Amino acid sequence: MAFLGSDAMWHSGKPRAQQTGELLAKAIGALDRIVQREGLGPKDQVTATKEALQQTSGDVMIVGHLPFLGKLVALLVTGNEEAEIVEFHFGSVVCIEQRNDGKWKVAWMMRPALLHG
Repeated sequence: MAFLGSDAMWHSGKPRAQQTGELLAKAIGALDRIVQREGLGPKDQVTATKEALQQTSGDVMIVGHLPFLGKLVALLVTGNEEAEIVEFHFGSVVCIEQRNDGKWKVAWMMRPALLHG
């Protein structure tokens, strides 16, 4: 999942995620690539999104909610959605990448606190 140059941007349709997605899409010139997608709500199961990502070519940015995003990252990287491998704070961005062997890794993470000098 790349942050800049994403081929698609998915959001849950909940107002905060949609508004954030639209702001990010506008900032990176991707308004034509933003899509509301079912199954990205705070308490939704992450398995369907994992499967959708595996069937998607290109980079995808997901604008969503906790605990869903933390569980999705954990499932992709470790195979266990309960692993809690990153500590999300509201407004955080995490970039995970799929390697050639199909395994996922955390490439980087940015928290809002890092932006406040």
